[in-house]
Amino acid sequence: MEPLPIVWFIVIAALWIGYLLLEGFDLGVGMHMVFRTRSDNDRRVMLNTIGPVWDGNEVWLITAGAGIFAAFPLWYASLFSTLYIPLTITLIGLIMRAVGIEYRGKVASPRWAAFWTYAIGLGSAVVAFCIGAALALTSTGLPLNENGDRVGGPFVWLTPMAVLGGLAVVGYALAHSATFLALKADGPVRESAGRFAATWAPLCLAPAAIWALWVQFQQGGSLLSWAFVVLAVVAAAFGWTNARRRREGFAFTGYAGFGLFGVAAIFAAMFPNVLPSTIDPAFDLTVWNASSGSYTLGVMTVVVCVALPVILAYQAWSYWIFRQRVTPGMIPDAHVVLPAVLREK
Repeated sequence: MEPLPIVWFIVIAALWIGYLLLEGFDLGVGMHMVFRTRSDNDRRVMLNTIGPVWDGNEVWLITAGAGIFAAFPLWYASLFSTLYIPLTITLIGLIMRAVGIEYRGKVASPRWAAFWTYAIGLGSAVVAFCIGAALALTSTGLPLNENGDRVGGPFVWLTPMAVLGGLAVVGYALAHSATFLALKADGPVRESAGRFAATWAPLCLAPAAIWALWVQFQQGGSLLSWAFVVLAVVAAAFGWTNARRRREGFAFTGYAGFGLFGVAAIFAAMFPNVLPSTIDPAFDLTVWNASSGSYTLGVMTVVVCVALPVILAYQAWSYWIFRQRVTPGMIPDAHVVLPAVLREK
């Protein structure tokens, strides 16, 4: 039994956990900007909490996709070809969100700001939903034949499980980001986010809990995966209790723990499958039949052992440098910046 495919299955799981924990609160902040306040100043406070880190957090998505492509090419080919439509929609959502973040403050106009605010919020919701749908389907199965090809039409992926997974990531992003905003912002944003985390988190986290339990029963979860489920429940209860007490750091830690152990439970229950077939279990893609050769995995392991600590150190440094709260007083009034030539005239 080759150990490297198992190692890379764990690495891929860790990359998705990192993405959902870090990009999760970015996506949630984008959604909160739309429905939690109509104050432009509050929206700018929210946006500034993620301003220094949001683009770095997106690297986890790229790395997770690239890791699947290199380590498990058959998994990548079957998943991405079957989910071509939702993944294209995800790309559009990522573009809308990124452009909105960069363009929102370029013109001192309420209409301009409102348009890009909704682009950020809608893009964030679309990305969260589609990523959740894709992960739910890779954990519960797609209609694949013996060659790993999709059986059925282009919308065969649109199942109740896909909807549940989409709602799970959207809900988790909302709850997780509320504790992040309560921890990183001050003033009205802090108070509003704290109330949301204490009131609505159980409802927001429920779809993710159902998804994790569904996979345990469907895949015949192991002792390890059930242990992760228990830890996820304990972490969620810890986070919610501290959110109600307005202990913001502990609340953030609790909801982050729920995401970490919840995703770990799903991947542990999946093993050794990476993409089950709903047509015939004999067509399942596993860590053994979907992985690259030993040489490829060995080279990738060396590269990751060198590069990953550098990436983690850099991101940790970024979070440390920008650790202060964002207060309403830090936000300047909206103004038009003229080019240097016009200022001289």
